[in-house]
Amino acid sequence: MDKAEYEPGTPCWVDLMTTDVEASAGFYRELFGWNVVDQGAEFGGYRICDLGGKPVAGIGAAQAGMPPAWLTYVAVQDADVATKAVTAAGGQVLAEPMEIPRRGRMAVFADPAGAVFGVWEPRGFTGAALVNETGTLGWNELATRRTDTAGTFYHAVFGWEPAEQRMGEMSYTEWKLGGTSIGGMMAMDPAMPAEVPSYWSVYFIVDDADATVARATELGGGVVVPATDIPPGRFAVLTDPQGAAFSVIRPNPMPGA
Repeated sequence: MDKAEYEPGTPCWVDLMTTDVEASAGFYRELFGWNVVDQGAEFGGYRICDLGGKPVAGIGAAQAGMPPAWLTYVAVQDADVATKAVTAAGGQVLAEPMEIPRRGRMAVFADPAGAVFGVWEPRGFTGAALVNETGTLGWNELATRRTDTAGTFYHAVFGWEPAEQRMGEMSYTEWKLGGTSIGGMMAMDPAMPAEVPSYWSVYFIVDDADATVARATELGGGVVVPATDIPPGRFAVLTDPQGAAFSVIRPNPMPGA
C-alpha cells in the first residue's frame, strides 16, 4: 500500500542501527530485494532502502558500544513538543531533537520500562512510502513487563488507546488511534532475563515465512523463533548477522479476500 503521509501518532519509519552498515545492507538486499542507496557523507553514510524507488526502511551506523537494533519512529507535528510530553510522562530522552537537512527532525527516547523508540517530524520526508506489501513494514509491536504503565505512557504522549483481546492462549493489546489499529503490545515472557529491557520489534511482510527463515540462515542470520502459526498468520523471529532482531510474517488472507 502506498503511503503519502502519516497522521501524527502513527508509526511512520523504521531503521536499523548496526555495527556493519555494508554487511547489513547486503543481508537485507538479498533477503527482501531492497535497493540500498548511500545518502552520502552529509548524512553520515546513512542508507535508504527502497522497493521500486519507494523508501521502505533505513540503515545507519550504531553509536559506539550500542548493540545493533531496529528502531521504530512515530510521526509527530513537533519533535520539541513530543520531547516535553515524553519527559512529563516519565520517559527518558536519549537523543534531543535534531535537524536532518531537508528531511525533517528526529529525537530518540526510552519509555518508563526502557523500550527505545523515535519520533519523526516530517519536513520533506514523510517516512515509508510503501507498507503492508511483500518486503515492507507490516507491524510495530511493544514487548514490555509493564503493560499498564505503557498504556498510560503512550496514551499521554501519542493519544493511543490500548484495546486488549485474546490471541490464542495469550492476551494481546492493539494500539488504536482514532479507532484505527496502528501497532501492538504484549507482555514479555517472565522467563526473559531481567537485564533485557522492554523493546519495540518490527515485522516485515513476506510471501513465505518458512522460505524466508531458510534464506536468512543461508545469509548468516539466526533464528530466535522458528516459523510458527499464530492467528494473524505465519511468523518467525530472526536475527541478522550482526545480531539485530526482527520479525517476518505471512499474513492470513483477510475475510472475503
